[in-house]
Amino acid sequence: MSTPALDATLGSGAPAVESADAATATGRTRTAAGLRGWAVRLASLAAVVALWQWLTATDARVGLRFDRLPSPTEVAAEFGRQLGTGIYYLDLAQSMIRILTGFALAAVLGIALGVLVARSRWAGDLLLPPIEVVRPIPAIALVPIAILVFPTDEQGIVFITFAAAFFPIMVSTRHAVRALPTLWEDAVRTMGGGRAHVLWNVVLPGTLPGVFGGLSVGMGVAWICVISAEMISGEFGVGYRTWHAYTVVDYPAVLVGMASIGVLGWVASASIELLGRRLTRWLPRGEGGAR
Repeated sequence: MSTPALDATLGSGAPAVESADAATATGRTRTAAGLRGWAVRLASLAAVVALWQWLTATDARVGLRFDRLPSPTEVAAEFGRQLGTGIYYLDLAQSMIRILTGFALAAVLGIALGVLVARSRWAGDLLLPPIEVVRPIPAIALVPIAILVFPTDEQGIVFITFAAAFFPIMVSTRHAVRALPTLWEDAVRTMGGGRAHVLWNVVLPGTLPGVFGGLSVGMGVAWICVISAEMISGEFGVGYRTWHAYTVVDYPAVLVGMASIGVLGWVASASIELLGRRLTRWLPRGEGGAR
């Protein structure tokens, strides 16, 4: 038996069921696409390792000499040996402490200064000229200055890490603030919002994509420079241990150090990217942007 009320109830429920089914199908499609993506990435990495093994096993010389390069099996054996020693973990911890300290300082000062020089013409005229003069200087070129100025090598290495990450973060933040549509700020001001309200509710949320782009670049540059600084003036750390292995002609240990640097850098950059995606969920994304 059918009634108008019952028909209306069933009719209104059908679109909701279809919508739920569509959402479930979309979720499954994205999961499958994500799994395929990871499979492709792992396969590409395995192909590189297999090619490396073949080139070293056959002592290939194809423009480049692979006959003296350690094979993946030799590097894996050395890596397993180092995992059983405490010095390996001490080096990792030392490098991570240097990176996190310098990068944290660079993030705080870089974001604050980027917003300041973009929002204040007076601050830009005062601070940008010396910043722009120093910015093209490679951070690793500041090692002699750090040795002269700082009382300990540890402080000097942290300073090099800070200098490497600071400029990408500051520049990206400044450009992100300047790229914000003025309509957003005008709309908030017409509703009575003050400067502090505009800063916290319009400027900072609106610049997050650009800020995290600068943070990701800054982390990568910081890893390059901290390793170089450790090679020059460090006593512990992955960079120092890699250089020491090179001086004693221990090439498997050199490649273990290089691989450790690569993995640590990748994990750090991926963590920043993941945090950025979590904090910018409100942004519209395309089908390929949900990875």
